[in-house]
Amino acid sequence: MANIKVDGKLVEVPDYYTLMQAAEAAGAEIPRFCYHERLSVAGNCRMCLVEVKGGPPKPQASCAMSVKDLRPGPNGEAPEMFTNTPMVKKAREGVMEFLLINHPLDCPICDQGGECDLQDQAMAYGVDKNRFAENKRAVEDKYIGPLVKTSMNRCIHCTRCVRFTTEVAGIAEMGLLGRGEDAEITTYLEKALSSELQGNVIDLCPVGALTNKPYAFQARPWELNKTETIDVMDAVGSNIRVDSRGREVMRVLPRLNESINEEWISDKTRFIWDGLKSQRLDRPYVRRNRKLASTTWDDAFQTVAKAVKKPGVRIGAIAGDLAGAEEMFALKALLATLGSANVDARPAGSTLNPAAGRASYIFNPAIAGLEEADAILLIGTNPRKEASLVNARIRKVWRATGLPIALIGENADLTYPVQHLGAGMDTLSDLASGNGSFAETWSKAKKPVVIVGEAAATPDVLAAAAKLATSNTELAEGWNGFAVLHNAASRVGALDVGFVPGKGAADTSAMLSGGVDVLFLLGADEVDLTQLGTTMVVYIGTHGDNGANRADVILPAATYTEKSATYVNTEGRVQMTTRAVFPPGDAKEDWSIIRALSGFVGKALPFNSLPQLRAALYADYPHLARIDVIAPSKASDIAKLAKLSPKPGKPSFASPVGDFYLTNPIARASAIMAECSATVAGLRQAAE
Repeated sequence: MANIKVDGKLVEVPDYYTLMQAAEAAGAEIPRFCYHERLSVAGNCRMCLVEVKGGPPKPQASCAMSVKDLRPGPNGEAPEMFTNTPMVKKAREGVMEFLLINHPLDCPICDQGGECDLQDQAMAYGVDKNRFAENKRAVEDKYIGPLVKTSMNRCIHCTRCVRFTTEVAGIAEMGLLGRGEDAEITTYLEKALSSELQGNVIDLCPVGALTNKPYAFQARPWELNKTETIDVMDAVGSNIRVDSRGREVMRVLPRLNESINEEWISDKTRFIWDGLKSQRLDRPYVRRNRKLASTTWDDAFQTVAKAVKKPGVRIGAIAGDLAGAEEMFALKALLATLGSANVDARPAGSTLNPAAGRASYIFNPAIAGLEEADAILLIGTNPRKEASLVNARIRKVWRATGLPIALIGENADLTYPVQHLGAGMDTLSDLASGNGSFAETWSKAKKPVVIVGEAAATPDVLAAAAKLATSNTELAEGWNGFAVLHNAASRVGALDVGFVPGKGAADTSAMLSGGVDVLFLLGADEVDLTQLGTTMVVYIGTHGDNGANRADVILPAATYTEKSATYVNTEGRVQMTTRAVFPPGDAKEDWSIIRALSGFVGKALPFNSLPQLRAALYADYPHLARIDVIAPSKASDIAKLAKLSPKPGKPSFASPVGDFYLTNPIARASAIMAECSATVAGLRQAAE
């Protein structure tokens, strides 16, 4: 630790702190454009100038100078810096004047207006006149993809976008070309960016050079209602803010959460909003004479009730990727009253089961815990597609520590180097037995992490992975490196509430092959419905997608921005969405549909409101009441899993996510996501 005086106030800070960090610790505000806490230091905007006592007789860039670089006073006094002297004020005014030499007068038509760092700092630290009368330079706008709009005349060359794409996103496709007045930020080959995180440069840009292309000219920030909620496009549970106007979602922005997504979100999370209002189901439908016809809620409920009341009828339910814990709990309870245990929320063939303990199906090290890992093994997963924020976290750890990363499964560009060991069960068995090229590295790891993809989570793979996670006798105390990486927001919550088949009941595969007479699909669109035969399908969902096309009865429901629902992310963290807008037309929240239906079938569920439903849910599963908390898992469950000798199966080591942008009905209804998918396909074809 070191002592430093900031504007006369003595503070103690770590000696590796920059002067900017020391000033913030003392409560002093320092303006900046190029500096960002999560990116490397560039030191090129010079807006953060401060005066250092005893230093050179000129202002110093506080972002690029450390506290330990300052000299103490002649008698050992703490070094001093000043953030508000006349020298500093004059220097900042000069820097701002230079920055505005070429900046166009676009403020009235700029999408950054109202959220522009340059506007704010020009008002706070600039002057009311400009001494330069030369013509402003003009820079050609660049095409960098369908998501980010460029207005490069406004660019101040802070290079935040370049550093983000290179360091965080892991793509070397953007940089600064030219010198002096000819310097330009551009993609090197004049093509679209290929990262799933590229939309974050919109938030990073301190001026209006990079803005949100789909949102351009749609609204001003002061028109929007801002709702803090969570994302359900994958199992990460990124914290987001939904901005809406009236009954329409206008945009999605990230919220800071160091434990999950830091301050980034994926492009699917950010740009999915147009799919929330396209191809929506806004009224009940019943299939008559082979055609779906709109009807009333009472008629739809009576049709379902008539079907489930038939003697000897076999009833089943499959929950989809976007279902909340409340509706799954209610649907499970409804089927239980009808005498059926045929419920499942897992993909066909999955054997994950809460009976093996919660530790057997969650990401035990936690997402933030990856930063402590000293070796990582990926089994049958592509985190770049399945959980792009987890992939970014792994890259962050690799950049900081250079830890070894190995992969068993399909080889892919994960934005960091991996040692591809093989693509099958033989490779995994060899490594679990202590053989292979990665075995020695793994044996030395004190905090290893085994990440198993959901498609590969068969009993033999899980047993081998658990063995690897517990194989080293010198593991750090309390470390549990067994991690299952889910790709659906609903999966962990479904396993937590026991939405899996009872003893002797039909699982997803059995139900999809005609094992039931009436099948409830709770937003289940990612399943193969071609083998159902004459099974009656009741679809509770939001979009005219796969499930609705096969449905005999459609009960329109609410999306994640239109309801308050509980989700549990892949690490087991309980989170809750907040309603930002109301569902369209006659659509209702999922739990209320199930509650109303229970009355029509003569098996009324014992709750009439969401608080009553949650009281019942929390009584059975108390950990779901602890929002933003990960319930402790038992390491002994992993030890038991490691000792199992399951029958060999045929695990899939291929990622279940084929197209990152089209993984759920909301994404497939989005024109923006369709354009992104086509763009990526074009880039892939051009590379081949």
